[in-house]
Amino acid sequence: MSDNNVSTHWADIYADKIIREKGEKEVYTCASGITPSGTVHIGNFREIISVDLVVKALREKGKNVRFIYSWDDYDVFRKVPKNMPEPELLATYLRKPITLVPDTIGRADNYARGNELDVEQMLPIVGVEPEYIYQAARYRNSEYAQGMRTALEKRDEIRAILDEFRTTPLEEDWWPISVFSNFTDKDTTTILDWDGEWNITYRDDETGQTETVDLRTTSCAKLPWRLDWPMRWVQEKVDFEPAGKDHHSEGGSFDTSRKVVQAFGGEAPVSFQYDFISIKGRGGKISSSSGEVVSLPDVLEVYTPEITRYMFAGTRPNTEFSISFDLDVLKIYEDYDTCERIYFGLQEVNDKRKAKEKRIYELSQVNGVPSEPCYQIPFRHLCNLLQLHEGDIDKAIATLSDITEGQRERLEVRCKCAWNWITTFAPEDFKYRLTNDQDALVEITDQERAAVHALTEVVKVMDELDNKEYTTRVYDSAKDNGLDTGDFFKLIYSLMIGKDKGPKLGPFLQTCGKEKVLSILQRY
Repeated sequence: MSDNNVSTHWADIYADKIIREKGEKEVYTCASGITPSGTVHIGNFREIISVDLVVKALREKGKNVRFIYSWDDYDVFRKVPKNMPEPELLATYLRKPITLVPDTIGRADNYARGNELDVEQMLPIVGVEPEYIYQAARYRNSEYAQGMRTALEKRDEIRAILDEFRTTPLEEDWWPISVFSNFTDKDTTTILDWDGEWNITYRDDETGQTETVDLRTTSCAKLPWRLDWPMRWVQEKVDFEPAGKDHHSEGGSFDTSRKVVQAFGGEAPVSFQYDFISIKGRGGKISSSSGEVVSLPDVLEVYTPEITRYMFAGTRPNTEFSISFDLDVLKIYEDYDTCERIYFGLQEVNDKRKAKEKRIYELSQVNGVPSEPCYQIPFRHLCNLLQLHEGDIDKAIATLSDITEGQRERLEVRCKCAWNWITTFAPEDFKYRLTNDQDALVEITDQERAAVHALTEVVKVMDELDNKEYTTRVYDSAKDNGLDTGDFFKLIYSLMIGKDKGPKLGPFLQTCGKEKVLSILQRY
């Protein structure tokens, strides 16, 4: 951390809470996890990054931290997402474990692994590198046999806890485990008996066949979610794990798990509730099972890794916010640049704001704080520069004579994001290209031509003029030739970019450079 003062950032507050509530430990375990039932979306990422920020805060306090990410890939395949190829084939795997479902996209040897790989390959880009745990492998290796036996032994106690949160009590023949049939691989089974030790007998409800299996050797038994979660808190010695507001709602799975965990001989981790994320212009909760999602790769198309982290580090987890792909992108980049300027002392603010922004900046970095700020070019100006060079990043950067070698790599990433945004999401009136010799000439009056010639003379010497004199002479080009300023600007935009309006004219001509502007204006 940058200051000796006590940080008010939520990640530091929760790090302190973990130490206070769990006591001094050799290792603190922070956990996150999800079912890879579909594209892992940016709402899921909020949990991952929230844990990562707390892990970072704990490590900065000198603590040894284990950051685990559990793939709940022994869950049931309940619904075919809309965005998957071969939906008819996938439908034949409903009610089976998602690790048995084929990956029709062709990324991996099964559907769950394909979704997992999408995330595992992207997280290091934003500086998140947890230890992955695969629940299907653990269950199939019978690593949770004792946990399942404990649930069976405490069956009545657990049922009573679950009933506290239900409007209708569980049936008398309820069992705290479920089975995937060895005959059909589906979870359409009924538990018939338990021998009081390791053997359970179940019936396949589709075929009518029965089988007795040993929990120590079978690969087909598992705990349902509200028991599986607390069992694993104990198994992995979890000290901290947040959850979405659906799980944290009153009577939700966190409430029940907090009580059920006692049956497994443990206690609940420190937690907080994080809110949902919406996509600007599209309300409501994002859902991976629907297939209509925005994923981390989608966000990284438009936002650099540091700015992606910044959006989460700078927002309290229990606050809903939107990921924007519209003109708000310009503001988010500017907010980050302001944060960076404050960190490096390039912009003065009061001490309270300075401490807040500095901590957010530190937590936003992927590989530690850089030795110098990124090249401070406003995002709007960068977009103009890229459009002038038709997306050629090397040519655009070559116009910036004061960029350092250390700034270049980060600016290249920002340029790629800016160009992706311009070509994919920017509103039409934001986009343009400079006219050239192949474009038809615009018909203009003699009076307008005289004003264009006057502006041409200004452009020839604009590198020698200070800003005030340059601006005055641009306006005089219109005034001295009897043209209204608004009409004159409209005229120049039509000649330069074939539109009625564009970026602020004076700076735009300077960004274009003398050569480019003259090549267009001298056609008239």
